[in-house]
Amino acid sequence: MTIDQDAATDVDVVVVGAGFAGLYLVQRCRQLGLRVRAIDAAGDVGGTWYWNRYPGARCDVPSIEYSYGWSDELQQEWRWSEVMSRQPEILEYLGHVADRFDLRRDITFGTRVRAATFDERSGAWVVETDAGEQITATFCVMATGCLSVPLEPDIPGQDLFEGELAHTGRYPHEGIDFTGKRVAVVGTGSSGVQTIPIVAAEAAHLHVFQRTPVYTLPVMNLELVEEADRYAKEHYEEIRRIQRESVAGLSMFGLPAGANTGLGGLVEGVPEDRILEATDEQLRAVLDEKGRGVIYAWADVRLDPEANELACELYRQAVRRIVDDPEVAEALCPADYPIGCKRQVLDSGYYETFNRDDVTLVDLRKTPLESITAHGIRTTEAEYDFDVVILATGFDAITGALDRIDIRGRRGVALRERWAAGPRTYLGLQSAGFPNLFFVTGPGSPSVLSNMIVSIEQHVEWISDCIADLRDRGVRTIEPDRDAEDRWVEHVNQVAEGTVQTSPSCSSWYLGANVPGKTRVFMPYLGGVGNYRKICDEVVTAGYEGFVLDHVDDDRACENAF
Repeated sequence: MTIDQDAATDVDVVVVGAGFAGLYLVQRCRQLGLRVRAIDAAGDVGGTWYWNRYPGARCDVPSIEYSYGWSDELQQEWRWSEVMSRQPEILEYLGHVADRFDLRRDITFGTRVRAATFDERSGAWVVETDAGEQITATFCVMATGCLSVPLEPDIPGQDLFEGELAHTGRYPHEGIDFTGKRVAVVGTGSSGVQTIPIVAAEAAHLHVFQRTPVYTLPVMNLELVEEADRYAKEHYEEIRRIQRESVAGLSMFGLPAGANTGLGGLVEGVPEDRILEATDEQLRAVLDEKGRGVIYAWADVRLDPEANELACELYRQAVRRIVDDPEVAEALCPADYPIGCKRQVLDSGYYETFNRDDVTLVDLRKTPLESITAHGIRTTEAEYDFDVVILATGFDAITGALDRIDIRGRRGVALRERWAAGPRTYLGLQSAGFPNLFFVTGPGSPSVLSNMIVSIEQHVEWISDCIADLRDRGVRTIEPDRDAEDRWVEHVNQVAEGTVQTSPSCSSWYLGANVPGKTRVFMPYLGGVGNYRKICDEVVTAGYEGFVLDHVDDDRACENAF
């Protein structure tokens, strides 16, 4: 597909997505004088928080830190009600941001991007939507989210079920009334763990179908006290600085170890003791004090496999103390992968739920799921009748949304083909052969190993500043040098090598291991938010080292390019 080289583009920047990243991109591009248009399949702003409305859905990062830092007025005026907010409040916050900065006028909702093609003759991207529209832009930014594509399990018979079938990642906006109903939840990852206690409290009977037990910790499900809100608003500048320089994009409000957070507890700081040096008496004492929190009580748990397994066993002892039925407790105990190989799950009364008479655990490792029937679920040993089946089967993470758009760069090469053996990027920002195409929190960046909002803001600012800088310098296109991309991919792999996240026993969505047929490659960058930010800044200071810049030939071409 080609467009007239003499024709100006419709916009300077087209943004795919209107969640946290897409909204900030619209605002940032406006501030820099760039014509911008965002497109989203949802009916309104929110991204993953628009779609994930399942019972119990909430953030796993303190709300004060899981919020924008680019507007002090916004920080001062917004008041979070809980320490870790529920989905409705996060969606309300994003709606408030869209209203306050009038962002919706540059966003097209209810429209899915089906293809994005780089036209080499004009140097523009042609973005096609399912509404039949073609939009031309000098730059295309994929703000599609890391956890935005639900993983639909290939279970025979789904279309035969006569009851209500829902996926947590595309949960009905009107909700589901579980009163008096027989309900099944399939999956015990983060969304399943959050959903199960809520459903159990309402349903006539709940069956939980579990394949892999999970390590989970109690969430700080508390009202956000006035003290904490006031402290944050007085110290936001310092909080944001610490976030940006930290490993995971978190500051814990910038408080020193031992300080009262106003969140119902103390900031404990980084542990220094080693579990392998602890006596049996010390191990029992810490287990008595911290319960499942024992997994974070020692410094060597994430570094030494023997230490990790010892902490795992203490965790299992904590679970056995909570769950009354010994057989159920054992089925709920993770035993074949290390703590830390997957993103930490937080819960509200998850294990206690299995002490209820109206909750049944089905261990799919012993009795695999065969099919969904007209009336329920069939395993290798039994058939169960249900009124509602909820699939809490997770996401095709990090690359899933990109893979579902037909993205084509130079010579018509498809991104999904170039990434067939695993995603390849430079800094997680761009991929060689795809000029002027950017990814927000793409593979090869800290993304899901961090507080997503901190990583999103860093990427949005880097990308938008880059676009404005190239415009001012008369640069037509930017893309990674292949050698620089290869070196970055190698660096990402080296940093992850030997960690619990890449251990042979770890099958996480970080590796794409939950998606049948997906190449097993560790996708995020483990080097830390602060270190990564420094690398990105140094690349710019060195004249976009590792990128290839193509300058426009004349003033007329420059006008057409921007």
